[in-house]
Amino acid sequence: MAGEVHAMWQKRQQGEFKGVDGVPIRWISIREPQNERCVVMVNGRNESFWKYQELFYEFSRKGYDVYAYDHRGQGASGRLTNDSELGHVICFDDYVTDLHTFIENVVNKDAYKHRFLLAHSMGGAVATLYLEHYQTPFNAVVLNAPMFGINMPAPLKLVASSIAKIMEHYQSQPSYVLGKKPYREEPFEANDQCQSQLRYGWAKHLYQLHPELRLGGPSPRWVWQALAAAKHCIRDVEHIDTPVLLLQAGDDKVVDNHSHVIFCTKCTECEMKVIPHARHELLMEKDCLRNQALKDTLEFFESYS
Repeated sequence: MAGEVHAMWQKRQQGEFKGVDGVPIRWISIREPQNERCVVMVNGRNESFWKYQELFYEFSRKGYDVYAYDHRGQGASGRLTNDSELGHVICFDDYVTDLHTFIENVVNKDAYKHRFLLAHSMGGAVATLYLEHYQTPFNAVVLNAPMFGINMPAPLKLVASSIAKIMEHYQSQPSYVLGKKPYREEPFEANDQCQSQLRYGWAKHLYQLHPELRLGGPSPRWVWQALAAAKHCIRDVEHIDTPVLLLQAGDDKVVDNHSHVIFCTKCTECEMKVIPHARHELLMEKDCLRNQALKDTLEFFESYS
């Protein structure tokens, strides 16, 4: 990370555009003149393009230009509340509109023979809604552990959205949903995201170096907006006409894996692969699991190049 990856990162291009309601959305790209294909990365909640430098390096070495941006309200992009660590959104569709704007105004400025989309977790829901509502320039899409449902006890699923709406009603201004707090660094042993201590430690060190990237728990509004968006991903699946590979983490404790099965059953363009024993952050996992996710992704993209 301190050698070739860092050297690549120093050569990145970066910029900013105005998202919905004028929120500044910051982006980066890593480009080489000879490349004829690109991949657009759509990250998850509480993430930033800073986190995926290793991945971008690997794609760049394979001949892909890389584009990535940070969602409104997190990472390097503009915040929506006075509390910079509160995960909040007014409308989930704003994420989708921002992605469309990024593709139209930044990515599509360069001519490529092939374009690919890679999305993780919440970004998987954003990317899916984008595919369902816009004409897409992408040849193929890979969704890593997409948020088509949030993992929670079955009885809570029935009332979670209603409870979140009630909590929002009683908050004079946006604040954390019950039980969630500002950013707090959890020890590796307590995390349910990945099993690579090196990558986990590197990501946490990144937040120490750049505290402005930190994000804590979500607001009640984010919760019910996200739950509604996840349902809409499955409801409108018949509008997808782009080949999709869904990579599921076998030991995911964050998103609802059963929702992936429902999605792929309804989506004629979807192929699903399960990576056994992997946790939610497939691209931050230990090598034996992460390598499989990366291999499946690259092979899928190559089959549509």
